[in-house]
Amino acid sequence: MSGRAHFEGTAVLLPRDDVDTDQIVPARFLKVTDRSGLESALFADHRFDSSGEPRGDFPLNAPGVAGAAFLVAGRNFGCGSSREHAVWALQAFGFRAVIAPSFADIFRRNALENGLLPIGVDAAAHERIRMLCEHNPAHLFAADLTGPTLTLPDGARLAFDIDPFARRCLLEGTDGLGLLLAHVGEIERFEAMHERGASR
Repeated sequence: MSGRAHFEGTAVLLPRDDVDTDQIVPARFLKVTDRSGLESALFADHRFDSSGEPRGDFPLNAPGVAGAAFLVAGRNFGCGSSREHAVWALQAFGFRAVIAPSFADIFRRNALENGLLPIGVDAAAHERIRMLCEHNPAHLFAADLTGPTLTLPDGARLAFDIDPFARRCLLEGTDGLGLLLAHVGEIERFEAMHERGASR
């Protein structure tokens, strides 16, 4: 399978509910329009102290976290104001998916439109995932959009819901505008036929 249909990696556990977008990316970083470098803004007020030194007790500063593909979060992840920077910063850090019991609607939409996969799981599955992460942070998780399913390190496979159109865009590595532009020729032919018919 392609990297778009299937990917795997380790997970970082952030067991907090109601993490809002201002925590994900503080407002002072919203002036930039370039996504590059936003990894340093991700959870900046939690990751670094007032002198800019990493806080040793924050999960994203733990050894071996670099390169993790999944963030395991709590309920209502991404609530608060609408800012695509939150999604961009998560991706810049290397995350390809966020696993949580629930997401704020605007964050979910922004995630899907920018290629970050929000994976919703029920409370029992979330607790199972949390325990697996605590037991061994090096465990590998795998997401498969052809299912769509999430495979846990213990071999369990969990189905998750995703909007069919968003799923298609993720599989094809595009977005709504990209899909529209892919059919420009057909659209132009239709318009030409319409104009000829209207002129008769």
